[in-house]
Amino acid sequence: MAEGPVGYDDIDAHVERLKALGLVCSVDRAIDKDTEMHPLVRWQYRGGIAEADRKAFLFTNVVDATGRSYPGARVAIGALAGNRQIYALGMKRPEAEIGKAWLDAIAHPIAPRQVAAAPCQEVVETGEALSKPGHGLDALPIPISTPGYDTAPYLTAALWFTRDPDSGIQNMGLYRGNLKAPDRLAVMMERSTLAGGGVHWRKYRKLGQPMPVAVVLGAPPIVAFVGPQKLPLDCDELTVAGGLAGCPINVVRCRTVDLLVPAESQVVIEGFIDTDRLEPEGPFGESHGYMALEEYNFSMRVTAITRRPSYTITSIISQVTPSESSVIKKVAYEPLYLAHLRDGLNIKGVVRVSMHEPLTNLRPFVFLILKKGTPKSEIWRALMGTASLTPAIGKFCIALDEDIDPEDTDHVLWAIAYRSNPLTDTHVVPNRGKGHGPALKGSETDATMLIDATAKGDYPPVALPKKEYMERARALWEELKLPPLRPQSPWSGYSLGDWSEEWDACAARAARGDWIANGRRSAAHMSTTAEPQDPARGIRSEGD
Repeated sequence: MAEGPVGYDDIDAHVERLKALGLVCSVDRAIDKDTEMHPLVRWQYRGGIAEADRKAFLFTNVVDATGRSYPGARVAIGALAGNRQIYALGMKRPEAEIGKAWLDAIAHPIAPRQVAAAPCQEVVETGEALSKPGHGLDALPIPISTPGYDTAPYLTAALWFTRDPDSGIQNMGLYRGNLKAPDRLAVMMERSTLAGGGVHWRKYRKLGQPMPVAVVLGAPPIVAFVGPQKLPLDCDELTVAGGLAGCPINVVRCRTVDLLVPAESQVVIEGFIDTDRLEPEGPFGESHGYMALEEYNFSMRVTAITRRPSYTITSIISQVTPSESSVIKKVAYEPLYLAHLRDGLNIKGVVRVSMHEPLTNLRPFVFLILKKGTPKSEIWRALMGTASLTPAIGKFCIALDEDIDPEDTDHVLWAIAYRSNPLTDTHVVPNRGKGHGPALKGSETDATMLIDATAKGDYPPVALPKKEYMERARALWEELKLPPLRPQSPWSGYSLGDWSEEWDACAARAARGDWIANGRRSAAHMSTTAEPQDPARGIRSEGD
């Protein structure tokens, strides 16, 4: 469990660091990887546990449904992003610095450093041995993610390495891998989001050649975090990982394919993807929250499995969000979108970007927080810029004011309900790609809805007691030993601009018990010409 170079740790050193901070639940009793493992960890996401209280799980005594054991193998779930703190520890920096770190790493990549020997190649299985029981994929403790629906164990945290046959540039992507046989698996590289591995596959098919591929299990966290990022196709993700680490990532050449993989990985599966035939793959529980049904995808023939003598495989909780998968994306995507709008498009009124996580899986709903007074043209430029950055993100893009909490959907609906007009404040952009999700019946393409739910001018105050009254009442609540409070925003009133000093003075008099003076004020301004619900502005108190 040695640490890697100064700038990054391998997964074992990372888990030890999490243990020291009380962020790991170690399970030493036998756990069935096919029926118990993922459901057990799933409860921390569906059991009402706050994100900050979620942990990484380390399973040290893994068995399968037949009772088979896996000596020397461990499975870690939640170790990459069980919560934001775990993710930040894997990035080796405070959470507040993560957004800037991503931007700096993309702008200043560092090329990897090739080494001659690596821990991930201490044990090597090749050739006919892979088809023998206990020597191929069946020897690895790969869990079933959605027992009762998934049809096989799946690689969920695997990094797939391919090389562009034209440019020679490697690509690294995080794709699901369906175990099929001890020496065969299938992989889905999404077409609609232009997955780099899928783009390479089409090039190899034109050449009439199988595509070399390497699949890394248990990569160093700082490398694993780059896998889900949507970077340009001509970008070698390992260089961005180096930028994050501040040093080159050590890489080693595979034994049977011409690809470089992280030297501090735990397990590497090498082989070739067939470019002549596709194989049925799935069903599998996907991150959009529905089962991905059986479909034709790429088939890989395994030529080698290399690993450490004792190794840790990472598996991630995905499927219905929130999940480990959505934390990995949310923490990285939001600052990248903010930089795109504020720096790339020079829309200075944007102060925050938030992607909705529970159930919707980040991609469909993107909320933009804008400063008060941002011109209408800039609000709409921000909405359109959000929708156009990547094909899979931004089905609904919604602009909001700074007093709205984008993490609270009740807040968002409140803004849409009272600060937007469906006729004038919405716009539907057609011909959006279907993106990541179950097929919408009867639609060849999808669309994007843009909503300006910012206040159009000043609004009356939020109708709750002022802060000082609520704070005094809270102290009284506690003196009375009433049930513990969990304050929900907004818990006190605040002005949104449409409020006068006169009305403030009237409210102060009422709070002092002198409400009859306010009655005298209104009696002095009775009208014989006003209609019901006409505004009564500009009325002054007696003596003013």
